[in-house]
Amino acid sequence: MTDIFQEVSEDMRRERAQKLWAKYGNYVVGAATAIVLGVAAFVAYQRYEQQQADAQGARFQSAIALSQAGKTADAASALSALAREGNAGYQTLARFRLAAETATDKVPDGIKAYDAIAADPSVEPLLQGLAKIRAGYLMVDTASYADIAAKIEPLAAAGQPWRHSAREILGLAAWKAKDLTNATKWYQAAITDKDVPGGLRQRADMMLQLIAADQPFKAS
Repeated sequence: MTDIFQEVSEDMRRERAQKLWAKYGNYVVGAATAIVLGVAAFVAYQRYEQQQADAQGARFQSAIALSQAGKTADAASALSALAREGNAGYQTLARFRLAAETATDKVPDGIKAYDAIAADPSVEPLLQGLAKIRAGYLMVDTASYADIAAKIEPLAAAGQPWRHSAREILGLAAWKAKDLTNATKWYQAAITDKDVPGGLRQRADMMLQLIAADQPFKAS
């Protein structure tokens, strides 16, 4: 008797399942198909992105090789193309390298290129700061201390990621302007920061010694 009831129960469950499948089976198949297609599309997209990154990396390395071979015009052309056509990361990387290449022959144009990166809202704030630092180093030989301070001083505040380089730029700019008070202030700020890199600390120490001895600065 128990077997009969069990068979009836199984038949009822089977019939119920068949009805449910008849009613919702197409939706289940459709959902499963969508999941499979979605996963396949995601994997294909990842593969495509990796291929694009590899290709752009190769283009960037090729441009660097052209520069190292002295083919500056070809390198600039390759970097300009990558800055237009690359993904966000390689666009920015190419723009930095292009600015450096430009500054080799035309410092004012290099400064403008870095300024353009720093002013671009699509560039990450950390890289915007780096662009200002690069421009600041280029400005030391030609710009006034006031002009350099207007650009660089906000980066020298405590906790700023580029504060060490910013303080060195400001100290050097003040020294060249014979503003020994500000030069001392910035170099002191550099050496008293517990996180200052060792090389920069040594340079700051040397500059403070020169300031103390009131030696004339000789540009390298």
